[in-house]
Amino acid sequence: MDATKAQDLDTELMTLSDYILDLALIGLVLFQIRGRKISVATVLLPLVVVAVVASQYLKSIPTSGNDLLLIVGCATVGALLGGVCALYTTVRPNENGVFISKAGAVAALAWVAGCGLRFAFQFYATHGGGAAIGRFSIEHHITAATAWTAALLLMAIAEALTRSLGVAARWYLAQGRSGQPALQTATAADGQYGWSEHVG
Repeated sequence: MDATKAQDLDTELMTLSDYILDLALIGLVLFQIRGRKISVATVLLPLVVVAVVASQYLKSIPTSGNDLLLIVGCATVGALLGGVCALYTTVRPNENGVFISKAGAVAALAWVAGCGLRFAFQFYATHGGGAAIGRFSIEHHITAATAWTAALLLMAIAEALTRSLGVAARWYLAQGRSGQPALQTATAADGQYGWSEHVG
């Protein structure tokens, strides 16, 4: 296999993984719209999803030219969207004292917006937009093709991280208001109901 074919294959695999990542993350927040019992597992799951993909494809972080500016910019957008998701996700105990996290409309829109932006860029890049992205990269001194990969992955990581930390903080504050340890309540409920139980 020559270098060009190898590069094409690598791009196709990367694109497939990106699609899977974004669809998985969208699915996670859709569960949150109904309301979901909160636990350590549900808080960490989005982080696990992006960490697995990042471990496969985030090999380096280019810093030449404006590569780092692109990466930091995308990561910042991801962090802001994740913060909005956390801000508009409620965490309250139900009638049984089990803490439920529920994403509001703004949280869902912010989360889907982040995933949608990445999805749209990847689709454009592999369906006729590659040359335009190449010209943009040259004009704006983005020197490494891997800068785009790093930027998109770090955007997803930042979005998942800020959302998870924000929801965890709200969970911690909610347990203080209710006067009972959230972790203890969630652990007991896991044994009684199963950690993936939804509420209507």
